[in-house]
Amino acid sequence: MESVYIHIPFCKSICSYCDFCKMLYHGPWVIPYLNALVEEIKDKYDGEEIKTMYIGGGTPSSLEMKDLKYLFEIINHFNLAPDLEFTFECNLNDINEELLEFLKENRVNRLSIGVESLNPKKLAFMERNHTFEDYESKMKLMRKMGFDNINVDFMYGIPKESIKDMKKDLDKILKLNPDHISTYSLIVEDNTKVGISGVLPIPEELDASMYEYICEKLELKNYEHYEVSNFALKGKKSKHNLNYWDNNEYYGFGLGASGYIHGVRYENTRSLTNYLKGEFLLKEEVLSKEDKMYNELMLGFRKMEGISLKEFFRKYEVNMQEVFDLKEVLEEEELIVDGEYIYVNPEYIYVMNEILIKIL
Repeated sequence: MESVYIHIPFCKSICSYCDFCKMLYHGPWVIPYLNALVEEIKDKYDGEEIKTMYIGGGTPSSLEMKDLKYLFEIINHFNLAPDLEFTFECNLNDINEELLEFLKENRVNRLSIGVESLNPKKLAFMERNHTFEDYESKMKLMRKMGFDNINVDFMYGIPKESIKDMKKDLDKILKLNPDHISTYSLIVEDNTKVGISGVLPIPEELDASMYEYICEKLELKNYEHYEVSNFALKGKKSKHNLNYWDNNEYYGFGLGASGYIHGVRYENTRSLTNYLKGEFLLKEEVLSKEDKMYNELMLGFRKMEGISLKEFFRKYEVNMQEVFDLKEVLEEEELIVDGEYIYVNPEYIYVMNEILIKIL
């Protein structure tokens, strides 16, 4: 395992659409949570050199400075590689010079900012409260403090959002030249405020048109579309996320975190009460060779370069075409073989799941 994900579930406010494991920030819970996190790390971590570290949430930047100092004392127990990619998630409203200086001193070299939108109506729907001026001032501050690898999350497909609205919103995001953009269309989850209130997703045709426009626009702006939802300027692909899509093993620590170690995929409890008692695990699954190969396809075809046939053989000692019936999708050019790689035809990337269903 070369990658570690650490989940911080606390948020100063709860977004209407969010289905991640989260809770409103409550100061007295933080230290007990971090104490339990230490115990989980002691229980699972085997001392490997870690090449990517990702602290997500929730909202890690919601922690007070004293709690952040404790969190980073915990992180320093990992054997961190000299060329570590270290990502820390922030909300715009939490970013200030003190926080950025602290993160810089503690080897964070990649920031992921939950902007989502700069359209006031969309932000009101999401129950978020920043402005374009906040985005502009905080991006300038991050650059001034020396951060040259900044991801911005962008959400589209909000009810009543037109494609014209989305284009204007994306243009505002691009004005500050983020190094990486992660895009998501709204998914209405049952146990969110949006889901409970009966909001319906936008028509699929409109969603597809928005996605197609985003891909074309970002390509014109020199962003490489390297994964279904992710775009990066040269040299700024997320190494941490690529580790997931390459179907490699990784540690996941914290409430609701998932991981993949020693051939076992696991998911942690979402119950804070159980987690604080040291009952970290919710469920686990020991993967067979067949399971691993299925996951290789489901994750690997998310990458625009696709799956290396050579690497597949190295991992499983069998040719992919001997395991999966690819004849139909290759004949229909839904999948393309180019040298040692096999990948989803970019014309069909929006319906990738349907192609996977045919194969699997």
